[in-house]
Amino acid sequence: MWKIIIDSLPEIVKAGLQYTVTLSILSFALGLVIAIIVALICREEPQGNPVIKEIWRVVYVFLRFYVWLFRATPMLVQLFIIFYGLPSAGIEIPAFPAAVIAFSLNVGAYASETVRAALNAVPKSQWETAQTIGLSTRQTLFEIIFPQAARIALPPLSNEFIGLVKDTSLASTITIVEMFAITQQITAKNYEPLLMYTLVAAVYAVFSTLLTLLQKFLEKRANRYLNQTNQLETQK
Repeated sequence: MWKIIIDSLPEIVKAGLQYTVTLSILSFALGLVIAIIVALICREEPQGNPVIKEIWRVVYVFLRFYVWLFRATPMLVQLFIIFYGLPSAGIEIPAFPAAVIAFSLNVGAYASETVRAALNAVPKSQWETAQTIGLSTRQTLFEIIFPQAARIALPPLSNEFIGLVKDTSLASTITIVEMFAITQQITAKNYEPLLMYTLVAAVYAVFSTLLTLLQKFLEKRANRYLNQTNQLETQK
């Protein structure tokens, strides 16, 4: 048993670092960009020009449909549509980019609601105060609103990232040789399914635990930063 573990563990960890971690980080980063854009657009209807308002309504309906669609359907189905379904429409996407697209769009749909809720949780008085001191909308967002919203959104977004790391095992269904796929290949050679699947579960558990510790560290740093900022504002 120990020989099988010693021989198999390096291959599983290598696949994890090469594909699982890379796929998770890349997909989450792109998904978070999508989420921020969707949250900002859907947060509030623009004032002024009627043409801009009409365009916003069309974009709003499209984005709300996108969020509903990806939250209402399984990620596995989304993967299959993008990798196996689109070629029938003449659109062929290699396995790794297809997984990145599917995971990013899925993360974007879920995280957009988290980001939107975090932005709405920041008191409106913060916007009003920023306007009274002459800050532009961009300055208000990046210097006042985003730091506070980031602290609020950090725990749920961290949980979503940890969930994504585990969900990347679905990428094995579209030929990506990540941790779970390499485990299946090894199992087919040594005929030890219980041992091998327990081993890969332990590796996933280690990855998730390390990410949880990182989440707690980031939360402490974010709290410390906001406390220092609040103290400086009080002194002013």
